[in-house]
Amino acid sequence: MDLGRTWPGDGRRLLGPSKTWSGFFAGALLAMPVGLLEAQLILWAPPNLALVPRWAPSLAAAVPVVALVAFGAMAGDALGSFVKRRLGVGSGARTLLLDQLPFVLVPIGLGLAADPALFAGTFGSWEGVLWLLVLTLGLHWAFNQVGFRAGLKKVPW
Repeated sequence: MDLGRTWPGDGRRLLGPSKTWSGFFAGALLAMPVGLLEAQLILWAPPNLALVPRWAPSLAAAVPVVALVAFGAMAGDALGSFVKRRLGVGSGARTLLLDQLPFVLVPIGLGLAADPALFAGTFGSWEGVLWLLVLTLGLHWAFNQVGFRAGLKKVPW
């Protein structure tokens, strides 16, 4: 993604060799069906059992929200890599929370900017944030394991 460019302040790569445009788009596009499944499950949940408000009145109407979250997560992942490079952490090295938090926080920030009412309603409560963190961190771990075992990732994190 960084085309080999370096940061002027430290001479290190902007993102590193493990961040590619194909990975960015593949990750976001593969995340969208999972997000649409989540949106459908939210639509099916009885109102008294719903942990978060509905993203949209229908599955088709949820597509823009799911796309924003999926592409925002990949942008957050790239931002995490940028910060890791500035801290001198090698490409592919595991960094607790820095590997996960931008992945979660950037889509929320983008969502709050794009549709404050929807995202504040969804993630403005401790239940919504807890749901997002548990689901995201769990799925992040699971998909990394699948990618590693399938030979698509060099490390299982």
